[in-house]
Amino acid sequence: MIYGKLPVVFLSVIASEKAGSTNSMIASYILDHMDEVKNLGIREMAERCHVGLGSVSRFCKDVGLRDFVELRELLRSTEMNFEIHPQERDMENPSAAYGARVTRSVNMVTKTISRHKLAALCQDLKTYDKAAAFGLLKAECAAISLQGDLLMLGKQVYTNVSYDQQIDYIQQAGKDCLILIFSYTGAYFEYHREGFFQGRDKKDWPKIWMVSGRQKIVPKYVANVLDFQSPQDQAGHPYQLLYAAGLIAQEYARSLTQRYFD
Repeated sequence: MIYGKLPVVFLSVIASEKAGSTNSMIASYILDHMDEVKNLGIREMAERCHVGLGSVSRFCKDVGLRDFVELRELLRSTEMNFEIHPQERDMENPSAAYGARVTRSVNMVTKTISRHKLAALCQDLKTYDKAAAFGLLKAECAAISLQGDLLMLGKQVYTNVSYDQQIDYIQQAGKDCLILIFSYTGAYFEYHREGFFQGRDKKDWPKIWMVSGRQKIVPKYVANVLDFQSPQDQAGHPYQLLYAAGLIAQEYARSLTQRYFD
């Protein structure tokens, strides 16, 4: 994973909840004081965030954790990481070096993405009346981009920035629903500790496509993968996914045009 569970779920809370909400206040305080809060007890955490004990407990549940003990374990094990490529430090024009790296990652998608899978995905988009597209943090940018492009083409697709709302949608979706998961590392399902379709027959699951630069092992929930070669670094993320989303929209538009001429 490029990003650990803590920044994923916490930034999702901040991005999706109303500013000043209890959960947003707790998440913001923790992210602003990562080193200070690692060894706090629940009572002191509540005091620091100016909320009640029950609010901290509910926050833990709302972000997908069992309890405050798991939150403290997550805080202690999380390390923030930002990549600065060594060769770019020494170049006279680091912006050009970074741009070249991004361009190479986009070209990788061009050369390695399957036109056959693109066509199959777009056929599913035409077949399923109900569709959604999701991603986490930067990957959600690709989902939103695709949502906008497809709307211009007459296809409505649902998305939501909140990881919690994404999970709820997936778990409640039936076999009549198509879901696209944008996941640079393919780790989307690993951020949620519980099963998605417990007790449900597989034939009743929604059809899930994953768009990813890394799929060595396909999660059991995923029916198909639109994959491509990827450097799996922060320079390529989310540009590869955004480009893949653009290719999906272009292929979908082409398929509509082709239909009129057939």
